[in-house]
Amino acid sequence: MFHSPVHDEAVAEDRVPERGLLTVPDAVWAVAVRRAEVIGPLAEAGTAGEEAVEAAAEQLGISRRQVYVLLRRWREGQGVVSDLIPGRSSGGRGGQRLSAEVEAAIREVVRKHYLTRQRKTTAAVHREITRVCRTRGLPVPSLGAITRRIAGLDPRAETTARQGADAARSLESAGGQVPPITGVLEQVQIDHTVVDLIVVDEHHRLPIGRPYVTVAIDVFSRCIVGLVITLEAPSALSVGLCLAHMVTDKRAWLERLGIEVNWPMAGKPGELYLDNAAEFKSEALRRGCEEHGITLRYRPLGRPHYGGIVERVVGTLMEMVHELPGTTFSNPAQRGSYDSDAKATLTVAELEKWLALAVANYHGTVHGTTGQTPQARWVAGAAQTPAVAVANETAFLVDFLPVIRRTLTRTGFVIDHVRYFSDALKPWIARRGQLDRFVIRRDPRDISRIWVLNPEGESYLAVPYRTQSHPAVSVWEHRAAVERLRAEGRAQVDEEALFRMVEQMRTITDTARSTTRKARRDAERRRKAGAADSWDKPAAAGPPDDTLADGASRASASDTASVAPFEVIEQW
Repeated sequence: MFHSPVHDEAVAEDRVPERGLLTVPDAVWAVAVRRAEVIGPLAEAGTAGEEAVEAAAEQLGISRRQVYVLLRRWREGQGVVSDLIPGRSSGGRGGQRLSAEVEAAIREVVRKHYLTRQRKTTAAVHREITRVCRTRGLPVPSLGAITRRIAGLDPRAETTARQGADAARSLESAGGQVPPITGVLEQVQIDHTVVDLIVVDEHHRLPIGRPYVTVAIDVFSRCIVGLVITLEAPSALSVGLCLAHMVTDKRAWLERLGIEVNWPMAGKPGELYLDNAAEFKSEALRRGCEEHGITLRYRPLGRPHYGGIVERVVGTLMEMVHELPGTTFSNPAQRGSYDSDAKATLTVAELEKWLALAVANYHGTVHGTTGQTPQARWVAGAAQTPAVAVANETAFLVDFLPVIRRTLTRTGFVIDHVRYFSDALKPWIARRGQLDRFVIRRDPRDISRIWVLNPEGESYLAVPYRTQSHPAVSVWEHRAAVERLRAEGRAQVDEEALFRMVEQMRTITDTARSTTRKARRDAERRRKAGAADSWDKPAAAGPPDDTLADGASRASASDTASVAPFEVIEQW
């Protein structure tokens, strides 16, 4: 734990210590000479910056921590080669070796009193060492001696013991060289966060809580290539929406927002780099990425700092959000007496517009790491390796919707007490005994239709409610209705009772939303999900008209009326 001193006994004033010039083996001495050539100039330069320390570590083939140790030994010693002999220490100017018993007492007290979550000060530890040494009849070491030994501790082990593993993340090595990213969309990082802002509903302009943002960043250019704001907690759908926003031309979306900015970054990523959250490991995401040739990579477990690029961008966005009325800041201490609810003025749509403008500003600002603006770096990178954009956003998104598997019956499909049917299913119903379970995808924002993969696996068929008079509802609204029916003691949940409960709950919400925060949020979630009146029902037609494009071989979804619900996917 501590460095071994050079001398075995105190050096008298009339003696000159032998510092190893003749007794150290040639190979070891050569190492010390090389260290002095690098460490000496670094020490004389004053404060050693991270880049200088990194360069010294690379020259000497050691870790950054070892560079700091050598710097301390050089400064505390005589500033000569022998200060840096491997395995040796100068002992400090005027230092002398403590006895083995005292060193043992120091190690014991440091372990029991310093390396703990109580985080005692060096002075407190020295007082305890003084007590122990006097009790054992040992010489009492100076405070400086204790300070130097504590300074010699492994920084990572010390931080872990005193502050916990999370606090020590930044001190850990990344474990080898990260492969260089040489082109746009070669690697994209995605992450979520709750926005440090209270938003209001569209109708009453009253607080409804904090929304969530999902952000995707291109590692090469540092451009934000995907951005989605939702009132729902992060989920597989959030990831799919962000990917859909990433791969398609953003001009139509910007026009819907009513802003004129340049956001040309779009295209399919070669690799997605994600953390280990459940929504990043869903079957929908895995299958969708396999379909589109996107590689999935995950951060090593317990190493959240590996996704630092996207986290820094998210942090930058949140700092900008702190300037908006209604911000919650990062923590209660920062917020102080500021009343976030009373100051809140922005709706989700207005926040989305503001973030789009903030991103455009960010793209035109010189990045501290690359030395270029993200937009300029994107343009240069795209000229070398053109990005592959996706023309049909709807078809792409369907490939990332949650997967359900069901057997086809004479009356169609039944999913969560709701029946779905289309005349286009009749040819499959006739031979259903020969077919396996169907792969079905469902948009949680609107379950009024499902997307059924045909038995040949070539295309998806849009299949609506069997009773098309039922209103479009989201998964969360559907589940709430089922829970309410169960609470009323219903052993069996039938479709008619389910939708009657949905209507009752909507009536209650509409009545209470002017006074209840949760009711306002529920109403806004339903509105943002594109409920009943905003989405057209798909026509009950055959596969040629109802099938959805899936890749280059499929027909354009714009040729069918059945894709209308997805025209607003970027508005919630």
